[in-house]
Amino acid sequence: MPDRPQHSAHFTTLAGMRPPRIARVVALLILGGIALSAAILFFVPWVQTAQGTGEVIALDPDDRVREVTSLIGGRVTEFYVQDGEEVSEGDPIARVEDVDPRLIERLQAERDQLMMEIDAIARRRQVAMLDVDRNRQLFNEGLGSRRDFEQAQIKVAEADATLADARARVQRIDTELSRQSAQIVRAPRNGRVQQINVAAGSELVSQGTVLAVIAPEEIERAVELYINGRDVPLIHDGSPVRLEFEGFPAVQLSGWPSLAQGIYDGQVRSVDPIAQPNGLFRVIVEPVPGKSDWPGRRFVRQGSKVMGWVQGEEVSVGYELWRQLNDFPLEFGPRADAAYGGGAGEGASSGAGGGQAPAK
Repeated sequence: MPDRPQHSAHFTTLAGMRPPRIARVVALLILGGIALSAAILFFVPWVQTAQGTGEVIALDPDDRVREVTSLIGGRVTEFYVQDGEEVSEGDPIARVEDVDPRLIERLQAERDQLMMEIDAIARRRQVAMLDVDRNRQLFNEGLGSRRDFEQAQIKVAEADATLADARARVQRIDTELSRQSAQIVRAPRNGRVQQINVAAGSELVSQGTVLAVIAPEEIERAVELYINGRDVPLIHDGSPVRLEFEGFPAVQLSGWPSLAQGIYDGQVRSVDPIAQPNGLFRVIVEPVPGKSDWPGRRFVRQGSKVMGWVQGEEVSVGYELWRQLNDFPLEFGPRADAAYGGGAGEGASSGAGGGQAPAK
């Protein structure tokens, strides 16, 4: 200690420096910020979330976009609807005619001829049956030969074969007439015409060609999200989900759900057992009964983009940062394990389950 004044005497400039007051305040603020950050990291709770993007879909497959196809090949001669027009089930959409305008007439004439042939064959068979009965009686009485009796039976068999072939040809013609009678293509269900795909009057179409697309409007909506496979094992049916719909202003703090604004509630309905080609898993989300309704169908239509956060366990902010830096999956806690009816150790070893978000 006695040597200190001697050292200070050699560094008079350093000894005479006095840090400004603002510098001391800034230093104290920095130290306080570090202490506050440490407290936040170790003590402030954070709700883990698995983020995904997707779109609005119809829960019932029958309510999804329907394609109206041509049942026959030919030429579209007329459309009865336009793009954007509302239609009801059974309303005519288009008329498709065969390239041969007299095809139905010729088919009907061919059918009439076959029916006359069938009538004639049936009469010949009746006569042949009488001949069989007569030859059988003569053969039994010894007045006729076996050969004559067998020849009469052969004539009946030939008549049966000819009759069956003619009836089969009639059935084929009836099938073709039925197809040709379906020249008026009708709407499969209620909805709105979204798109007309071909031009009337000049364009040839084949059987199965999509003539128009109808989008139903009165649907039961759901959301499909695509989630990273890393987090999917810890997502289960009923897991809470926060949704942000395209076009609706929202403020979302995924770790603090109570602070979010403009976010809508949902719950997991199902998780696909197999990943998509891009490696993501599809998660179907439905509305939560008793929660605020999703935006009306006028504002959120089928196909609208959605961003969602499937909620998991509650952890500290520091743990969540550590998890993100190490690319670990969501936390697997006792509540998630209880949802599957197993113990914590057993669930952790299996690596499957899901977390229930804390009540807000």
